[in-house]
Amino acid sequence: MSTNEIKVGQLGINYIVDGSATASLGMFELTVPPGSNVPPPHSHSNNEECVYVLAGTLRYTVAAETRDLSTGQTMSTPKGVVHAFSNPFAETARALIVMSPDIGAQYFRDVAAVVNRGGPPDRAALVSVMASYGLVPAPPR
Repeated sequence: MSTNEIKVGQLGINYIVDGSATASLGMFELTVPPGSNVPPPHSHSNNEECVYVLAGTLRYTVAAETRDLSTGQTMSTPKGVVHAFSNPFAETARALIVMSPDIGAQYFRDVAAVVNRGGPPDRAALVSVMASYGLVPAPPR
């Protein structure tokens, strides 16, 4: 675990390039232990996202397509398209996430402040943080 790692529940976010100050490309490593609680399906109003799996297997959904991505596989999410991820497998997954423009490390610190309080996360507070960064939770299915 890096000393710069942001813990959001069980997830780890280690920023490599924080491009949020200049509205440029950003990159971070995402660590997803087996069975982790993950963000709800959502879309980004302002950001495109690409995931590249470094280790393990990550289940990734973009719109109606769900794939189990293993090491070396990738999937992209266009701006405004609902996506989600999970790790229902036995091994921790690690992925490189590239966003353009970057959402920034501060987003994850703000989410961590809500999620890491203990007990079930305050959904209204979480949705408020998401909305302030242009994330839109998907309607329930």
